[in-house]
Amino acid sequence: METETDALIVAPLDTPAARDPALAGAKAANLARAAAAGLPVLPGFVILPPGRAPAASTAGTAATAGTAPAGPEALRGAWHDLGGADGRPLVVRSSSVHEDTAESSMAGRFESVLDVRGWDAFTAAVRRVRASAAGVALPGGAAGAAEAGMSVLVQPMLDARAGGVMFGADPVEGRFDRILVSAVSGGPDRLVDGSTQGVRFQLTRHGRRLHTEPELPRRDWPLNRRMLAQLVRLARRAERVHGGPQDIEFGFDADGTLWLFQARPITAMTARPARRARLLGPGPVAETLPDVLQPLEEDLWLAPMNQGLILALDIAGAAPRRKLRREPVVLAVDGRAAADLVRLGAAAAPHPVLHFINPAPGARRAAAAWRMGRLRAALPLLARDLMADVDRQLAELPAPRRMLSGELLGAAAWGRTVLVSLHAQESLAGVLLTGDTGTTAAGEALAVLGEGRAAGPTDDELIARHPVLLALLPPTLGERPALPADVAWHGLARGAGFLSLREGLRLRIRWVQEMQAAMVRELGSRMDTHCTAGERGRIALLRWSELSAVAESGTRPADLAARTPRPGTAPLPAAFRLADGRPVAVALDRRRGDGGTGQGAGGGQGTGTAWHGEGDRPADAVLVVRSLAPSLAPLLPGLSGLVAETGSVLSHLAVLAREQGVPTAVGVQGALDRYPPGTPLRVDGGSGAVEQLGDAPGPGPAPAPAAPEEAAA
Repeated sequence: METETDALIVAPLDTPAARDPALAGAKAANLARAAAAGLPVLPGFVILPPGRAPAASTAGTAATAGTAPAGPEALRGAWHDLGGADGRPLVVRSSSVHEDTAESSMAGRFESVLDVRGWDAFTAAVRRVRASAAGVALPGGAAGAAEAGMSVLVQPMLDARAGGVMFGADPVEGRFDRILVSAVSGGPDRLVDGSTQGVRFQLTRHGRRLHTEPELPRRDWPLNRRMLAQLVRLARRAERVHGGPQDIEFGFDADGTLWLFQARPITAMTARPARRARLLGPGPVAETLPDVLQPLEEDLWLAPMNQGLILALDIAGAAPRRKLRREPVVLAVDGRAAADLVRLGAAAAPHPVLHFINPAPGARRAAAAWRMGRLRAALPLLARDLMADVDRQLAELPAPRRMLSGELLGAAAWGRTVLVSLHAQESLAGVLLTGDTGTTAAGEALAVLGEGRAAGPTDDELIARHPVLLALLPPTLGERPALPADVAWHGLARGAGFLSLREGLRLRIRWVQEMQAAMVRELGSRMDTHCTAGERGRIALLRWSELSAVAESGTRPADLAARTPRPGTAPLPAAFRLADGRPVAVALDRRRGDGGTGQGAGGGQGTGTAWHGEGDRPADAVLVVRSLAPSLAPLLPGLSGLVAETGSVLSHLAVLAREQGVPTAVGVQGALDRYPPGTPLRVDGGSGAVEQLGDAPGPGPAPAPAAPEEAAA
């Protein structure tokens, strides 16, 4: 150890060097700043790594920083002064420049060694902590060994009567008016390592207790009222010192004195929707546009849908025109189509009583009643005329390869215009023509497909012969997906003539979308002949105005080569509100009878396949575990969800999962038994609900033994 400590420097916590995070790391620097401000921090010192001299920092020279070059004797002297020579147990903790920052906590990724007694055990603990940086992935993607060493924080170990973790704000619900405390009897180590759940208190910023989980008699609480009041005061003081709500580890000694063990910024704070944020969801629009939309697909298909629905709502007097003009009824969220659920009647109004007594909606309805009454009689004729006009226009269009570029653009533009009318009439038909009977386009398509498969044609041949089959496929500017492979014939196909008026309108919408896709693909093929290699195949990344400029003048956006397609994202929640442009799920019905509800630890909502961490990992794995062990941290990237039977929402792994956007639920009783590997699950990190979406797979036959070469591989 002597040779290793020749270049080390010891900085006591009450020196300027210890308050510099570039020297001492954020963990030690935060404690040094808190101690300087009068917060209850145990004494200690920081061991700075070689090459990180105070003279290279804002802390000044070693002399002005109050440090001493730490050969073995200097380090032994610091250890002796802290009580190590008297047998007092010490805590040796990491203090990396990469942990406990506002961007990433790196919670639990580096080593801490508790109850260190004696000089040999102390030097071994220092080596162990410093070595823990090697191989740890840093937020920027580099390995931990690339940092210029690891600072080490040394303090006395407190024999805590009670301890835990406190958040000065609620990171799961995004509320700054709440304080969360999770506590256990003894030190906080059992809580932060995820091995125990503790007792969770939700408090106001003035200390009033709102909720306790689990509900226990007051005599069984690890903290009494006086302790909770002390913690609330500490949370407010730490917020003033550090400039924002803090994630705090604390402990109470045998005399009831409160000590601050750690303070760091709260990371991954969930955004909270504005008070009047609209209730959104995929609702009925997901049937038409179920997949992620690229920018041009959004302009071609989502914008006309929005205009058509606004027109229908205006005719029906469902909302003031100024609101309809100001707020889209349909919009893209993460590239997926979402609708205003209240405006479309898919959810109740937020204040139904006020809505009922407000005379304005009644006046609008009265003004619209005359229009609606006339429209009810005229709509069938109007719809048939519109469908006939669409059929005629589509039939008269030549093959795209025989059209001029201006004609291709004109056909796509006509499609945008006629889609507004089709969507408006389709929406009104669903409200007014309740007696309109007939089969669905999808039903007709399945019948046609079941009969047509027997002849063995390709998908393209089948669609060209029976356009009703497009009802089975979503629109796309990319490669058209395959038709369902296994469809049993189930009766004579009657043809599209037997569709209801609304289904006929919906089928024309799909035909127009397919025509537009064909025109755009041809324009893209022609554009690619004049593009550089990096710009080819990117027509779907243009906006409509940019496509018009390309078709008319050949002018392409300067950043076209740098644009990337929108990635596939998880489906939107059934109901949500936007916060900072991101969806925050809203439970329309909180009654759940499956028992799969724990505590939400954040991360949003995800859907995937249960996996217990052994064997092949599914691409959409939802990791189901007994407890939130920090050793699971390498498995977090790419998870669709995380479910634990025990653990705290404030533990290290829960914090890391929330930072990485992994939907997490803890305290889900019997999760391992109820959700065996392969079970399809939905995890809501907000409410803590875990929903089983289908049956778990059976045991199946035993796998065949592997061939020798496979076993070797």
